[in-house]
Amino acid sequence: MTRLSHTFGCGSLTLAGTLDTAPGRTGLLVVSGGNEIRSGAFGGQADMAARIARAGFPVFRFDRRGIGDSQGENRGFRSSSKDIGCAVNAFRAMAPRVSRVFAFGNCDAASALMLAGGAGCDGLVLSNPWTMDDSASDGGKDHTLPPAAIRARYLKKLKNPKDIMRLMRGGVNLSKLARGVSHALRPPPPPSSLAQEMAAGLAGFEGPVRILIATADRTAQVFEASWDKDDPRIRRCEGAGHAYVELTHRDWLEAQLLAALRA
Repeated sequence: MTRLSHTFGCGSLTLAGTLDTAPGRTGLLVVSGGNEIRSGAFGGQADMAARIARAGFPVFRFDRRGIGDSQGENRGFRSSSKDIGCAVNAFRAMAPRVSRVFAFGNCDAASALMLAGGAGCDGLVLSNPWTMDDSASDGGKDHTLPPAAIRARYLKKLKNPKDIMRLMRGGVNLSKLARGVSHALRPPPPPSSLAQEMAAGLAGFEGPVRILIATADRTAQVFEASWDKDDPRIRRCEGAGHAYVELTHRDWLEAQLLAALRA
């Protein structure tokens, strides 16, 4: 495996990319979420790319416009379809043996791929898609969670003897608890307009799709509240957080990516 740095065009601008070479004919395009640069938080995406490449699949990562080493203005994930399409073309040009490109995106990168109808890729791995119409989270407060997620949280606490003892000893804010219970009993909210746009974009995509859910992640919980829970494309990683930082969760994510690439 060799790691190569490249630049490629996106209209009149120059974007930066990194290719991890491998002999496989199926390649992985990593789309960064939020304002992350292509190496990912604490180099996580760079490490993942190296592992996937060692398994035989070339991997291409890039900085979208206005991020990291790329020129232009950062206009957010809703305006990134052109960046992704240019990255797909650059990947195919830099690795001409590649006949299929699968894209992986977490959070709003998954949303961007859905909105773009796959952006010219052959397959998609979509993790914890962002479906909230507001542009930023509020720290994970209960009132932003769907009722089903709050009910699941409280049921988990009721099974924990330490939480029961804390309640009996008066260590729980009863006013906050009452507000949470009230919200948990509400009917599920209608899908956001963003979720509806994402569903419409994905409906036009004909390639294979995996939707990965980290069950302890608030973003994933909100997504599931607006999506068909029986969708056969969904795979759940129990107890995982948003970035799959635990070793077992990281290994699960890598296994999902490799399974998609090998299919």
